[in-house]
Amino acid sequence: MIKTTKLFALCIPLLLMTSVQAQQVKRLTLSEVIELAEEQSPSALMAKHRFRASYWRHRSYKAEFLPSLSLRADLADYNRTYNEQYVDGQYTFVERNTNTSALSLQLSQNIGLTGGRVFISSDLTRFDAFSGDGSTDYISSPISINFVQPLFGYNSLKWQNKTEPLRYERAKKEYLSDIVNVHNMAVNRFFDLATAQVRKEIAELNYSNSDTLYRIAQGRYNLGTIAEDELLQMELSWLNAGTARNEAYINLDDSELRMRSFLGFNENVRIELIIEDDVPEFEVDVDKVLELAMENNPFILDQELTLLEAASQVEQARANRGITGSNLTVSYGMRQRDESLADAYRNPDIQQRIRVGLTIPILDWGLSKGRLRMAESNQEVTRVRSEQMMTDFIQGIMLDVHRFNLQPGQVRIAATSDEIATRRYEVTRQRFLIGRIDVLELNDADRRKDENRISFMNALRTYWSYYYNIRSITLYDFENDRPLDADFDRLVM
Repeated sequence: MIKTTKLFALCIPLLLMTSVQAQQVKRLTLSEVIELAEEQSPSALMAKHRFRASYWRHRSYKAEFLPSLSLRADLADYNRTYNEQYVDGQYTFVERNTNTSALSLQLSQNIGLTGGRVFISSDLTRFDAFSGDGSTDYISSPISINFVQPLFGYNSLKWQNKTEPLRYERAKKEYLSDIVNVHNMAVNRFFDLATAQVRKEIAELNYSNSDTLYRIAQGRYNLGTIAEDELLQMELSWLNAGTARNEAYINLDDSELRMRSFLGFNENVRIELIIEDDVPEFEVDVDKVLELAMENNPFILDQELTLLEAASQVEQARANRGITGSNLTVSYGMRQRDESLADAYRNPDIQQRIRVGLTIPILDWGLSKGRLRMAESNQEVTRVRSEQMMTDFIQGIMLDVHRFNLQPGQVRIAATSDEIATRRYEVTRQRFLIGRIDVLELNDADRRKDENRISFMNALRTYWSYYYNIRSITLYDFENDRPLDADFDRLVM
């Protein structure tokens, strides 16, 4: 049974080692993993494309306030019908066989301040009558100026001028925040794999020690210096160490697979991490963090946008409650008709038109009033919710800063505890070898050694998680004392 167990204990490590012999090995530090994650991880690529979508939305918004030029051509509109006519006391049907072609060039401009629109156009129409005398007419409008102005309506352009620049600024900050979140994900992936590596090293060392101690115990048992229960305890420890080693190899393989997927590597790449024990030791001032968060965090702009959108809905509901559909339309132009194309542009007649239309609701059973009250209530709810979220945001920042400032001390304590536990195990192991202590004390020292090593890894993980969390909140690099930035022009290329 013991030989079978030994064989099983060796199988999984050998299989895993065989499977990675042809792989390319990359040895990476935490900073290198973070850099790779920012450059090529799927999460970073998604953040880039989200920003691109926001960029093109902003470009579309700006284009609405620029002149637009369009050409429209109706190449053929052929029509053959029979129209009923009453002539000399009887009805007759007359054939109408025509074709109309038209060309129109239009320049238009939105007026953001008033919500109106100006059109300047030039039109030419050719009318061919194939029935009757078969005449051809040209109808020209060399220039026509039109102005349309809503009088009491909702000015969406005015609100876009308020919201869209904020929305684009928020998109920039969200991109930076997304990248820092990618850094935080890289920290978690790094320490998942690093902890798996450490557990594998611990498991291999424990297996080697257990194997050695079990062989020594067998010799002592044969000499009659230890009892059978101690021998069985050592055998059990050895078997458990073999099982733990196999599980450590499997967990390491799983963590490495997840890291490869996160960084965008294929199965031909094997990753080994370099664990650096030292961390930057500095404290951040809570007042400075709050100030930077108010300046840089996309959450602040998001709250401003939410309040602006609620105010916009109130104004829209108020505009729809009173006189609606009221437009002032003014047009001025020239028009001429002739059988000759050249004469159709000679001495055109001036045309003018002014039109004002109103729609006045008389009875709507309180529908528009109810919509206004709903919009006002929603605005108030949005305001209260925003204030509560701001309070929670500030309190969360203060707590995060306090926790981060404690982390360097926690790392030092964990490192010292790890060193002491390792030394204690070595002393205990030597005492066991000379027969001064029993196996229970040895197992306790071994367990505490492993626990303190993993606790140190967890302390490193916690430090870096809080470090990048503070960066995410403020979009500021406290270690190098500079704001986070990105080449946004390069992102949209």
